[in-house]
Amino acid sequence: MSGQSRPPPAGDDITPFQRMAASCTGAIVTSLFVTPLDVVKIRLQAQKNPFPKGKCFVYCNGLMDHICVCENGNSKVWYKAPGHFNGTLDAFVKIVRNEGLKALWSGLPPTLVMAVPATVIYFTCYDQLCTALRVKMGNHAETAPPLAGAIARVGAATVISPLELIRTKLQSQKLSYRELTNCIRSAVETEGWQSLWRALGPTLLRDVPFSAMYWYNYEKSKSWLCERYKTREPTLSMFFISGAMSGTIASIVTLPFDVVKTRRQVEIGELQAQNLTGKVSSSTFSVMSKIVAEHGVSGLFAGFLPRVIKVAPACAIMISSYEFGKAFFRKHNQERIHRPLQTSNT
Repeated sequence: MSGQSRPPPAGDDITPFQRMAASCTGAIVTSLFVTPLDVVKIRLQAQKNPFPKGKCFVYCNGLMDHICVCENGNSKVWYKAPGHFNGTLDAFVKIVRNEGLKALWSGLPPTLVMAVPATVIYFTCYDQLCTALRVKMGNHAETAPPLAGAIARVGAATVISPLELIRTKLQSQKLSYRELTNCIRSAVETEGWQSLWRALGPTLLRDVPFSAMYWYNYEKSKSWLCERYKTREPTLSMFFISGAMSGTIASIVTLPFDVVKTRRQVEIGELQAQNLTGKVSSSTFSVMSKIVAEHGVSGLFAGFLPRVIKVAPACAIMISSYEFGKAFFRKHNQERIHRPLQTSNT
């Protein structure tokens, strides 16, 4: 029997826990690479248009958005000491020279606290759902990635939305955990449990279509690159290119929803900071109508270049890190299964 070859054993794929570890690693790597870009962007914005106390702005590391509330026109480390910068490269150099290299990763801890669980839920659910849907759909398996991506995004956004509200309250009002608990309990008693998901609607309007388009284009791009270069297994560079291309397309198509979401998110954040949570913010449709009335249809595509510049590398880095992590665990599992077989054969 020792001279006979055996077929590779089944079940050598990766476990849900290993998928979670891979996505967690991807979230950390993406945050480390993309956070400096947004720190510099916000510093440049700060010197052009200083925000008054109580004003909100959105901080995004490429994985998710965070509402930041200004205090005395100088909120936290993201908005600290605007200084005078002549451009992006000049801002990088002066921040490092005057404040140290770690200043480029200001605000990273709260980013990781929320981005890591959100990314773990999202990517793990996507993989599990996509695999199950492909089996059930048979000839219509091509629709599995966008459907799985949309469902996974709804789940991740729904879980994280209350955490975002809690984080905003902690940042804006400097509450103790006991005061925060009383504040949340009071809001729930007054407005019901739905108050914890106040900003979920505009978030889903942007993120669900983005997710569906992203995964559809990603899987298509990956297959096309494999066919073009005549390889069965995509390489790391193929993951990177596919992620960047699909992220760019999805970000362009969903940009109007991103503009509306940012407006509503800032508005809701300011209401929370001023303890005016009882007031109902503008609906998504009314915000969109107001933007078109004030700035025309082009107003819905404001921030086109910054969004693409940020989203494309973020998507590329995240998916490359995630796929690399899965490949590592898959190889590890195969080696662990084959090792006892090789020992028995000898």
